[in-house]
Amino acid sequence: MTYIDSQAIARRNVKVLVAAQAILGSQMPISFVLGGLAGQYLSANPCWSTLPIALIVFGSMLTAPIMSSIMQNYGRRTGFVIGVMGGIIGAALAATALWIGSFSLFLLGSLFTGIYMSSQGFFRFAATDMASEEYQPKAISWVMAGGLISAIIGPQIVKLTQGALDPIPFMGSYLAIIALNVVGVMLFFFLEIPTPKKPDADAPQGRSRMDLLRDPQILVAMISAMVAYSLMNLVMTSTPLAVVGCGFETENAADIVSMHVLAMYIPSFFTGHLINRFGVERIIALGLVILAAAGAVALAGVDLGNFYLALILLGIGWNFGFIGGTTMLTAAHTEAERGRIQGMNDFAVFGMVTIASLSSGGLMNCSGGSPQEGWMAVNLAMIPFLMLAGGALIWFVIHGTKRT
Repeated sequence: MTYIDSQAIARRNVKVLVAAQAILGSQMPISFVLGGLAGQYLSANPCWSTLPIALIVFGSMLTAPIMSSIMQNYGRRTGFVIGVMGGIIGAALAATALWIGSFSLFLLGSLFTGIYMSSQGFFRFAATDMASEEYQPKAISWVMAGGLISAIIGPQIVKLTQGALDPIPFMGSYLAIIALNVVGVMLFFFLEIPTPKKPDADAPQGRSRMDLLRDPQILVAMISAMVAYSLMNLVMTSTPLAVVGCGFETENAADIVSMHVLAMYIPSFFTGHLINRFGVERIIALGLVILAAAGAVALAGVDLGNFYLALILLGIGWNFGFIGGTTMLTAAHTEAERGRIQGMNDFAVFGMVTIASLSSGGLMNCSGGSPQEGWMAVNLAMIPFLMLAGGALIWFVIHGTKRT
C-alpha cells in the first residue's frame, strides 16, 4: 500500500469514527443528564445519587486495559462492537431497573454502560492508526468533533422521551439508547484498520509499563488528561442536581448540559491546528486556565446564566486539556508500545474520573444544608487538581525531555 493510499484510508476511517461519535456518542449525554436524577429517584440515600455515573466511569476504567488488549490482538472493529453490546445491555438493565424500582440493578446497568464508554475512548486513538504524524492532531480533533452532533441529539432525546412512559420516569430515554446502539454498530463495518501484526520473537518489544511511566512526556500527558477529564466530570455530574435543586426544571438542566457538550466539541474543529501552530504545551496550559475560569464563574452565583457560562467554559477547557494530553501521549510511544500505554492511560484517566463522579454526589448532597452550598463545594474541589496539572506542565516545560 502506498503512502497516498494509506492516508486516503486514514481520512475515510476518520469520517466513520466521526459518525460513530455522533450517533453512538449521543448515549453518553443521556446517561450523564439522567444518571444522577435517576439515582436520586431510586436511591434511599441522596448522597449516593451520582453513584450510577461513577460506576459508568468505573466500568470504563476496569475494561480499558482489556479493551486495549482486544484491539491490539483482534482489531479495532472487534473492540468497538463489544463496546456497543455493553451499551445495549447497560441500557436494557437500566430501563428494567426503573420499571421495577431497583437501584442495585440500575447500578449493574451502569457498569455495563462503562464497557461502551471504554470502547468510545479508543475512537480518538483509532483515528491516528494509519494517519501521518502531521495529520494525527487533526484526526483526533475531527473525531472528537463528532461529539458536537451527539451534544444536540442526546439532550433532545432526553427532552422527548423522559416522560414518554409515565409514571415511570426516564425509562423511555434508556430504551432510546438501545435503538442508538443498534443503528450505530453498523458503522464499524466500514472501518479499514489492519490488526497489528504480532511481533517476531526477536523484534523490539518496547518499554515496560514502569519504564513508560518514567518518561516525562508520557507522565505529564497522562496527568493533563486525567485532570481535564476528571474536573469536567466532577462539575458536569452534579450540574443537573444543582440546577434542579436551585429551583429550575429538568429541561433547563438538559439544555445546560447540551451547551456544555457543544462547548466540549466545537473547539475540536481547530484544536489540532492550534496544537500544530502553538505547541501542545501551550494548548494544555490554556485549557487549565479556562477550567479555572469555569470554577470562578460557578462560584459567582447560581443564576441560569452562571450555570450556562460555567459549563460552556468547562467544556472548552476539557477540550484543550484532554485533546492536548492525548496528542502528547501519541507522540511518546512506539507501535509496539501502543496497546500497553493506551490501555494504561485510559485506566488511569477513568480511574480518576470515577473518583470525581462519586465525589460529586457527596460534595453536592452531603457537604452542606443547601444545593447552593453543595455546588460551591464541588467547584472549590477543582483547585488542588488544577495546581497539580499546572505544576506538572511547568516542570515538563522547564526540565522535561521530549521523545524525538
